Amino acid sequence: MYSKPQLLQGVYPFTGHGLTSPHALSAELTYVVPAGKRTQFVYFRAGNSSTEMIYVVLMRDGSPMRYFPIGARGDVHVALAVVEDLMSGTKLEAYLAAPEGVSGSIVLDIGLVEV
Repeated sequence: MYSKPQLLQGVYPFTGHGLTSPHALSAELTYVVPAGKRTQFVYFRAGNSSTEMIYVVLMRDGSPMRYFPIGARGDVHVALAVVEDLMSGTKLEAYLAAPEGVSGSIVLDIGLVEV
């Protein structure tokens, strides 16, 4: 079976709108599963430069799928076991929430594999 890695990654500045108000981090962090394929998560890695805890929420077709908290000036690495497939046409987006007015940068690296 042929598999193709897909990465959602980069360094992005942010300003918080409140922990209960996640917002799209960047249009670059949107992925749509190609027709006739399915996609699986491999890992999630992120670093937070701010002095407050933030979180990334992965949105699947507009609904929250996974929440990843990232401590103040901290990082997180989560190896993800294959527990579900994202089917053809599924839209995945990375949103970020931070306390109101908190700003900083996030280093984000989300590994996916198309099969």
